[in-house]
Amino acid sequence: MPVSDRAQPGILENIPAHGRYLTCQLRVGADPRTVLRRLASQADGRHTVVGLGASLVREIGAEVPGLRCFAGIEGARTKLPATPADLWLWLRGEDRGDLLIASRHLETLLAPAFDVQDITDAFRHAHGRDLTGYEDGTENPEGAEAETAALLPEGVGALAGSSFVAVQRWHHHMSRFEAMPRQQQDLTIGRERDSNEEIDDAPASAHVKRTAQESFDPEAFVLRRSMPWAEGNQGGLVFTAFGHSFDAFEAQLRRMSGAEDGIVDALYSFTEPRTGAYFWCPPVQGGLVSLQAIGL
Repeated sequence: MPVSDRAQPGILENIPAHGRYLTCQLRVGADPRTVLRRLASQADGRHTVVGLGASLVREIGAEVPGLRCFAGIEGARTKLPATPADLWLWLRGEDRGDLLIASRHLETLLAPAFDVQDITDAFRHAHGRDLTGYEDGTENPEGAEAETAALLPEGVGALAGSSFVAVQRWHHHMSRFEAMPRQQQDLTIGRERDSNEEIDDAPASAHVKRTAQESFDPEAFVLRRSMPWAEGNQGGLVFTAFGHSFDAFEAQLRRMSGAEDGIVDALYSFTEPRTGAYFWCPPVQGGLVSLQAIGL
């Protein structure tokens, strides 16, 4: 079976019209096993992508090599909050009401062992653009390259087809961005907004210069599946980077935060992450999420 057939389909598929993220913590003293088995029996990995945190896997008495808690970046010149959680669910669909109904069902299912601590609604904007108007994920790998970047390969047994995901919720200070002249906005991103063409002479702080995946050694490719979020007049981006490890994400974040060469990504002039967490997304088997690799 190809590795891609074992992956949760929502990881490789295009961004849906609507998304809803549930972040959950295991209740003190609760045994999560029964609830996790029940969740796995209902989650198809397409409409509900499931991620488990390192603390939850340890609580079960299992181990997933490569899974760890996000702990920021040593030497960073920016704030990089670490907000670990036990369980992360990404609900995907075409109707926001359906996602509300699904999340209420999941909250009830999880209630014997988990508290839902945060819910973030997200959406596809302008055919895949950030709220700033710039295209998101322009250099995402595709096809076989996306699978190589995002999924654990053959040869790792029951872990094959699973994925690691780094999740950050970025909060845009929209008034700061809106106050910038258009040229400054373009140079901050490193692309011309309307054409999406990269600006060759953009400064070293431009976001595309900080994160050019092929410029790292080794190359730092991740599969981005980010979605804008909004609440009232506030908004931003739920950044999600899927990878066969966390190394590529951390390489990019090290450079963005100025830890590599002292140059901070110009994105920080108008936006900042408010959360940061790592999760392991199990493979699927028979159309449902499989927890076989952690003994459930």
